[in-house]
Amino acid sequence: MNEAQQWSKIEIFFKEKFAQEDIPDLNTMIFLIGLQELGLGYKKYKKDEKMNLIHIAVCRLLEPFGYYKLDGYDKDQWPHYKLIEKLPDLKPNEQTLLMKKAIIQYFMDEELLYFEK
Repeated sequence: MNEAQQWSKIEIFFKEKFAQEDIPDLNTMIFLIGLQELGLGYKKYKKDEKMNLIHIAVCRLLEPFGYYKLDGYDKDQWPHYKLIEKLPDLKPNEQTLLMKKAIIQYFMDEELLYFEK
């Protein structure tokens, strides 16, 4: 299964899991991964907390690529990451491709979907 097929399977997962008519955009997927990583369930989050959830997701997603490493949890059980390697300067489309690859890797690591070889 190639990356395009894997990505399509992930889009369908999000669409079905959250009973949406449309496939959620990449930012929504990243936010939902942040919620999953935080593990406290859904509640009303303030704007800065939403930004922190996105940051948690980005760090977790880029961890297997060697950019971040989990550094521990604070008193409220929010994970904190340490920057290991500075991200290269990427054009917007390159950023999108990197995040899609990272989300595919996340789904494989967390065994959320099975991708045939």
